[in-house]
Amino acid sequence: MSKNSFEDYHLSDEIKRALAVLKYETPTAVQSKVIPLATENKDLVVKSQTGSGKTASFGIPICEMIEWEEKKPQVLILTPTRELAVQVREDITNIGRFKRIKAMAVYGKEPFAKQKEELKQKTHVVVGTPGRVMDHIERETLVLDQIKYLIIDEADEMLNMGFIDEVEAIIQELPSNRVTMVFSATMPKDVENLCHKYMKNPNNIEIASTGITTTTIEHFLLEVKDEEKITLLKDVTVVENPESCIIFCRTKDRVDTVFTELEQSNYSCERLHGGLEQEVRFAVMDGFKMGNFRYLVATDVAARGIDIDNVTLIINYDVPMEKESYVHRTGRTGRAGNKGKAITFATPYEGKFIRAIEGYIGFEIPKIEAPKQQEVAAGKAAFEEKLHGRRVVKNNKTARINQDIMKLHFSGGKNKKLRAVDFVGTIAKIPGVAADDIGIITILDNLSYVDILNGKGSLVLQALEKTPIKGKKLKVSKAIK
Repeated sequence: MSKNSFEDYHLSDEIKRALAVLKYETPTAVQSKVIPLATENKDLVVKSQTGSGKTASFGIPICEMIEWEEKKPQVLILTPTRELAVQVREDITNIGRFKRIKAMAVYGKEPFAKQKEELKQKTHVVVGTPGRVMDHIERETLVLDQIKYLIIDEADEMLNMGFIDEVEAIIQELPSNRVTMVFSATMPKDVENLCHKYMKNPNNIEIASTGITTTTIEHFLLEVKDEEKITLLKDVTVVENPESCIIFCRTKDRVDTVFTELEQSNYSCERLHGGLEQEVRFAVMDGFKMGNFRYLVATDVAARGIDIDNVTLIINYDVPMEKESYVHRTGRTGRAGNKGKAITFATPYEGKFIRAIEGYIGFEIPKIEAPKQQEVAAGKAAFEEKLHGRRVVKNNKTARINQDIMKLHFSGGKNKKLRAVDFVGTIAKIPGVAADDIGIITILDNLSYVDILNGKGSLVLQALEKTPIKGKKLKVSKAIK
């Protein structure tokens, strides 16, 4: 039952419009298998590689089926890392943008009270890491009685990170009449057992992984002594001269060393690892998406949760210890139909890791020679020129869907007894503005935010400078964030 276009699914106009803006034109293999079954409320176990478009495969049907009027969460999505939680939240928000779907992410290292406040608002989708989700359940700040869909994303990684018991504890708290979908790049026994125990005759979907690892990504192996790696890295980047590049290292100390070396050589670069504050990690991710720098030096923390369509080169500065990590790392390139290249530096002692990876991906990684000095010299001028130019980001989905949206900030909230209907009632009366132009409304104790869609922000801002809301004169301004 393969479909060639999202037009073939019976989707609402709001979802179709978002997909058009996001440039989702042809469903990927996983989307064409998952969407029809998900819209029939079937339990699903999906084995699909990273970068195959799986977030949209569950994001589209859940956004379609969510009842907008319901205030309590209807969907719970569990992810192994904070980065992935934030990425999935962003994807769901983008797909559900014109249906005004409110998704929020909950994860550790962020104030609990802030998340508790947000959960008091109307929230359709909660995306979170197992530990923090369990915290909210135990403290009764996350209400589960309206949960109709549970999605477990990257289930194999949940197992690797030791979260499987927490995932099981969460499942036991959920309504039994829900739909459950499990997504995983691999299917270890423990994940299979979990599925059998808590799912109702699930449909098994397996997307052949070979196409994903080979058709859009070229893989190469470079043998090198450890002490010569940094010189080789500089030579390879000059010759390849990538549009953007992620350099993966095994440890955070290694990331720091490589980052310092590149920075001293005037590379436009940043670093990402688990030792950095969460806010810094998110700022680096956003900066890389926006094209503020060209090279990102990272540990495996970045192999999941970075969804950028034009990473042209991946360098494994260190061979990953786990064969699965190789697929997750290299899956950051060659996304969305683009071509990508993955080059792995291997020391003479790492043969057994390389053989394990080759057995897992199903082909031998071709060896190449290190760049010759004349090649490096010949590429130097073009490399220098690109190094100082800004990276062009062709495909930042969030920026594209938000370009006609203005977020307004109001100086009053629950303390002034304001409700969403008060904002809608006032704004929809402005000449030239309809209820359809009003997006997500967030009302906090002392302030409120309202998204104005369809490029009508300036019009609404101007009108509300003189118009009271529910008889109260509020200060209104364009929100900074």
